[in-house]
Amino acid sequence: MITRVFSAALVGVDATEIEIEVNTGPGEPSIIVVGLPDTAVKESKDRVIAALSNSGYRWPRKRTTVNLAPADIKKQGPSFDLPIALGMIATDREEDLSRLARCTVAGELALTGEVRPIKGALPLTLEARARGKKAILLPLANVREASIVQGIEVYGVKNLREAYEFLSKAAELSPATHDSLQIQMMDRGFDVDFSEVKGQHQVKRAIEVAVAGGHNLLLLGPPGSGKSMLAKRISTIMPPMTLEEAIETTTIHSVCGLLNTGESLVMHRPFRDPHHTISDIGLLGGTTNITPGEVSLAHHGILFLDELPEFHRSTLEVLRQPLEDGKVVISRASGTMTFPCAFMLVAAMNPCPCGYYGDPKRECRCSPAQVDRYRQRISGPLLDRIDLHVEAPAVEYKELSNTIPAESSASIRQRILEARSLQQQRFAKSRKTSCNARMSHAQLKAHCHLDTAGNELLKAAMTDLNFSARAYDRILKVSRTIADLAAKESIEPDHLLEALSYRNLDRAVWH
Repeated sequence: MITRVFSAALVGVDATEIEIEVNTGPGEPSIIVVGLPDTAVKESKDRVIAALSNSGYRWPRKRTTVNLAPADIKKQGPSFDLPIALGMIATDREEDLSRLARCTVAGELALTGEVRPIKGALPLTLEARARGKKAILLPLANVREASIVQGIEVYGVKNLREAYEFLSKAAELSPATHDSLQIQMMDRGFDVDFSEVKGQHQVKRAIEVAVAGGHNLLLLGPPGSGKSMLAKRISTIMPPMTLEEAIETTTIHSVCGLLNTGESLVMHRPFRDPHHTISDIGLLGGTTNITPGEVSLAHHGILFLDELPEFHRSTLEVLRQPLEDGKVVISRASGTMTFPCAFMLVAAMNPCPCGYYGDPKRECRCSPAQVDRYRQRISGPLLDRIDLHVEAPAVEYKELSNTIPAESSASIRQRILEARSLQQQRFAKSRKTSCNARMSHAQLKAHCHLDTAGNELLKAAMTDLNFSARAYDRILKVSRTIADLAAKESIEPDHLLEALSYRNLDRAVWH
């Protein structure tokens, strides 16, 4: 007898359906798993045998072949334990479980028969729905995450016996329910707020512009000027994620096993701040199994790189394509994967190795050659891709001792939401463009017209400061965002001047 059980395998951040065939035949009692399994899948037979025995079931005392189809897709991880065990029970008892045909099953088994949580429950559920399945059977710990997907019944099981009794109709389970609207209305409170930041009014303005348009930002200043403090509060003024964005972000975190137990959706925009010792693979993703890296974990959120020149230059250079395309393509011997990574880059750095170059009160101990080598760690092409370069000077005592609260994050966020609303209306017909920073060349021409005075101003700036063509585009995009914050239909010279003031670290004035 052949029993067919449907499951799914993770391929990057997506899933693909896997049909598990369990067949018994004459020969010495043994279990053979075929279909390009990895070590974790091959070892599943030992876990399955123990789980069956401790759950009161027996495995077929014949030559048992477990085929994972299609055979050309590599199967990884322990999520096939539960479907293999269910197939073995049905084959041994020669039972035709009618619910199996309309159900996708995934779960890791403990030796006791308990069902343990797995990675990637959300993409597995999305794939099951796309394949027309009516239900999915998952570990109880993964149910809240999977129940976000509408149009499919999600059942959670504690152990192997509960799963089999449900499929054989000996017992019933209630499908999980989830109110997506309630999730969207959840409190988005933060532990930090911009009202705690003293001074730095110009920097706060630049951050507001950057978030309003989704622009990349570089903060330059001496140690203790508040660069990291400011960066870590940017999340508090980011627009809330849409349900679609939350599902995309949650899918990536689910595949990496980073969702907290019982967490259904990543509702706060991600804030990733990797250490400067991170490798290229850690930043972009990769390894043998090609998993997402930090740039993808920051999808729809912020990637914060503190002490930017301390990162390996080769590591920084691999950011160039993701910053332009909003996706990263990774090729390995095992295959090629494309991961989404539409993030906002926020970077911070000192002006020199000691940190006090140009400081009016502290003497810099670095030689001109040391300062030059330090800054040369950031290439011109990478700097070109950062829209705003802002200096964060040391905060004066007068500002630090001021007891009047600064403007709150809620107040800043309200202006940003109004500017983003204008952008949503502008790009309503384009699903790929969510904000000004993502404008295509055609959209740039359509929405960033300059009057005669503006054209003359930009022409003079391009000539005197030797801006690149990429910098030209980014200046126009930032100008468009500044105009949106002012609720202006057209870009005025004042908007253009402010945008130009945020390019003071381009290569022409970098030395």
